[in-house]
Amino acid sequence: MGVKLLCLFLASALVAYYIYTPIPEDVEEPWKVMLITAGFRAVGHLVSLVLSLLGLMHYMEALMLITAVEYIAPTSDENVTVTDTEFSNVAIRLYLPRKPSDGLRRAVVYFHGGGWCLGQAGMKSYDHLTRWTSNRLNAVVVSVNYRLAPKYHFPIQFEDVYSVTKFFLQSSILSQYGVDPDRVCVAGDSAGGNLAAAVAQQLLKDSEVKTKLKAQALLYPALQTLDLNLPSYQENENKPILLKSLMVKFWSEYFTSDPSLREAMASNRHVPVESSHLFQFVNWSNLLPEELKKDHVYTSPTYGSSELAQKYPGFLDPRAAPLLVSDDQLRRLPLTYVLTCEHDVLRDDGVMYARRLQAAGVSVTHDHAKDAFHGVMMFVSGPTKLAVGHRLLNRYIEWLNENL
Repeated sequence: MGVKLLCLFLASALVAYYIYTPIPEDVEEPWKVMLITAGFRAVGHLVSLVLSLLGLMHYMEALMLITAVEYIAPTSDENVTVTDTEFSNVAIRLYLPRKPSDGLRRAVVYFHGGGWCLGQAGMKSYDHLTRWTSNRLNAVVVSVNYRLAPKYHFPIQFEDVYSVTKFFLQSSILSQYGVDPDRVCVAGDSAGGNLAAAVAQQLLKDSEVKTKLKAQALLYPALQTLDLNLPSYQENENKPILLKSLMVKFWSEYFTSDPSLREAMASNRHVPVESSHLFQFVNWSNLLPEELKKDHVYTSPTYGSSELAQKYPGFLDPRAAPLLVSDDQLRRLPLTYVLTCEHDVLRDDGVMYARRLQAAGVSVTHDHAKDAFHGVMMFVSGPTKLAVGHRLLNRYIEWLNENL
């Protein structure tokens, strides 16, 4: 009996360890959030265990199993025709509304999240988001399946989404799909928000592109690589769903599988002194409102090896870190929507970008969800549906409807 009780106790403790995670008091449906977090944690630990025992594949490649499980084939319905095809030799999922239109339609070019390593336009959560967008707005939606790390590193991901956007913005292509050239938006969440911001900036420099974006929508975006110890990184280090350690892995893997960069980023000592001038663009002591600074004290950066920056210059490239451009380069950007979540390591990236855009004269709607965590809009259907995710999805759609 004693052995059985001990086994029962140990099993109960293990279950409690996986299920119970301290959840902020203002987050709705805490038990459901705990279960979601436990699922992600279990997968992460299982992947780490299998890799450590077998060493058969890269950590991120193993995590892609989540994407495989979530994948659904392109399925049309009474409202939207859905097909998988290619634009400029890059895979996309295309959503064409079936409702009649009084004139030319709006369009959204969407980039999924996943830390540049995970995700797919065909995941159930992304299919729901983009299908809902197309149906609600009677809009053409192009959801891009850009290539992923660790097989492909920066700038491949950026180049894929940029080439799709540039291809779509051709007058002949817009005309083919009945799209109004004055009503096109780029959008994305997390790493996809990073890509959307970078694409919007790059289009301003491209003389070959005649069509201008009407808007950009950035959902809890990752926007800077310099300071990975912002107040939001410190406060939300172990909050659902995006741990600080995982975000550091995503950032470093975007550029290289060399562990030396990940180790330097984890200690926040990866920026060389010769790039010190860039810190003005991410100085949170000037760019965050007082309520987010709280009791944090800004300290001067600790500089790292010049060798890392020479080997992997991508982490200092504005195409990877859109916050690293000057105010002059921000002024011509289109109408902007930025969603940030209080309990998110990336919160301060979005807040700083919204404030810099506003200071540069860009029309910005900054929607800050005090009761939400990173990736919450992915939980809007099925057994993991969260009320806050559905609410934020509707707010994003409403903004597009009013401004696009």
